[in-house]
Amino acid sequence: MLALIAGGGDLPRIVAASQPEAPLVCALTGNRRPAGLDVDHWFRLETLGTLLLTLGDQGVSEVCLCGGIDRPALDPAMLDDETRPLVPLVMEALKKGDDGALRLILQLFEQTGFIIRAAHELAPDLLPSEGVLTDKAPRDTHVADVATAREVVEEMGQADLGQACVMRKGQVLAREGEPGTDAMLATLALPQPGPAMPLRVTLDAAGGLDPATRTWLQSFSDDVHEAPGAGAILYKAPKPGQDRRADLPTIGPGTALRAAQAGLDGIVIEAGGVMVLDLPQVLAVLDAMHMFLWVQPG
Repeated sequence: MLALIAGGGDLPRIVAASQPEAPLVCALTGNRRPAGLDVDHWFRLETLGTLLLTLGDQGVSEVCLCGGIDRPALDPAMLDDETRPLVPLVMEALKKGDDGALRLILQLFEQTGFIIRAAHELAPDLLPSEGVLTDKAPRDTHVADVATAREVVEEMGQADLGQACVMRKGQVLAREGEPGTDAMLATLALPQPGPAMPLRVTLDAAGGLDPATRTWLQSFSDDVHEAPGAGAILYKAPKPGQDRRADLPTIGPGTALRAAQAGLDGIVIEAGGVMVLDLPQVLAVLDAMHMFLWVQPG
């Protein structure tokens, strides 16, 4: 049986929907809840040991960590007996960067006897094929920017500082920080006085964008060339040496919408290293704004 340690966002929903049998869904109390899923077990960091026992008792043999999880604080007063022996490992994890913390959490599950399954292993469609997937293709200037952006993101990853940057004509316009890619892109967008950004992008039977999304894109399309990010690219890739069983970087329809609002020319991701949520919706947004998605060989 599979259990999802589910964070916020749409990734847990997509992984769950791809399984032949419904997985057990577990979520951290106080964290963003997984979109579109009912949670079977809520747990605290202070009761992680009890969760491990509960999963074993319910016949769980495989675990997938997926979705955004904010690093919690540890309250010693709330520790239960099953978790106290794990405190040294948990405290060490909390002191490390995101990648180091994830490695230790994965180690903890493995030591308890669970098999770790990656989200893209359970839902292979999350990793798109190599190549340019949109109607529009990158120009030579974009290709040159990708080479520079790749070096920048690699240096950021080695320092555990982020997995994406925005580049234009050899200059870094923005680097991803702890708030994430969407927050970075928001710094490069024009103020939006019109309708609010759609919470979800849907497609009609012919693959066209829903009216709300079309209206929102049209509300700034005439002025987007004046945005701070106009003409730039978003580049995203995993950290060097990253354990790819958890926390692979992702993009989705929201990324495409924010990239469009910032005036970007396109998005470039490393093949096999970045998951794309709801790919048809992403491509529909980018095609509508004459932007590109390039899945570049790693």
